Amino acid sequence: MSLRFEFATAGRIIFGAGTLKEAGPIAAASGRKALVVSGRDSSRAAPLLKVLTIPHATFSVVGEPTLRIIASGLENARAQQCDMVIGFGGGSAIDAAKAIAALSTNPGDIFDYLEVIGRAQPLTNSPLPVIAIPTTAGTGAEVTRNAVLCSPEHKMKVSLRSPLMLPKVAIVDPELTYGLPPALTASTGLDALTQIIEPYVSIRANPMTDAICREGLARTIRSLRRAFDDGHDRAAREDMAFASVCGGLALANAGLGAVHGFAAAIGGMFDAPHGAVCAALLPEVMEANRHASERYDEIISADWVRELRDHLHIPKLRAYGITEKHVPAICEKAAAASSMKANPAVLSRDNLEAILRKAI
Repeated sequence: MSLRFEFATAGRIIFGAGTLKEAGPIAAASGRKALVVSGRDSSRAAPLLKVLTIPHATFSVVGEPTLRIIASGLENARAQQCDMVIGFGGGSAIDAAKAIAALSTNPGDIFDYLEVIGRAQPLTNSPLPVIAIPTTAGTGAEVTRNAVLCSPEHKMKVSLRSPLMLPKVAIVDPELTYGLPPALTASTGLDALTQIIEPYVSIRANPMTDAICREGLARTIRSLRRAFDDGHDRAAREDMAFASVCGGLALANAGLGAVHGFAAAIGGMFDAPHGAVCAALLPEVMEANRHASERYDEIISADWVRELRDHLHIPKLRAYGITEKHVPAICEKAAAASSMKANPAVLSRDNLEAILRKAI
């Protein structure tokens, strides 16, 4: 069969220690006034605000970006007449920035565009320009074409997705991750690992994403434990920042799988770190999928993932309040999640319940 695939990413990726200082001139060339979307602790954005030379407004995302938070950010952007958005923080801040930018230029209601719980209509207008600057090493949101949003009413995480949502510029400065505490290093790093493994075994994998996944996996294997044990290990932090980019590039072009299908359901129902949820499920999903893909034999084993998970002090899912009584509802939502579409094996309801019970 002839080879055909597409590969799309941020318009420009700038990687390296100290590159945050480049945000000033890049922002000045992108718009007249920026909405800076940061995480819970807005003071962490001070280094960014110091280098900006254009007027700006700020907006903090506390916890997961819910639909209500996005509506508030959109109102803020319009009231302040912002013509560009900068996402500075973890995946929540960057996803919120992308969603606000997209909805600023597209008419109608957010449910017109949401997957699973909405009408999943395509965006028709280009979003406001987005500059994405991650301060964690895990989600890869700076190079993806979607925003993962939480709907408490539906108890589900879903995506606002469009090729138009790729950031104009991604600035990945490993120095911004030096201060991450061990627990956050662990959960975000395991998210990166999952987002490297799932695209590699995905039914939509291609030679470009394969190469990216192999490089990202090699760096994660040699550096995640080191970054967890010593947060000031600069080489390890650089490896994990790059691995995070690799995961984002891969998932945006090859899709994910059952781990993220479960995570979408669990994240909407429970207050649990996304990366820790992924880590609890990853080895069980690997074993359930192994019969459908020989590619697992080319990478790490499920036992290796379990050993890493133990080293990073990641608990079973029961630590977040998940019990046997939640199994049916979680599996029903997981089966409907968009990430399931690229999973290498077609998993039955019984398969899903067995995976989840082992992870609990």
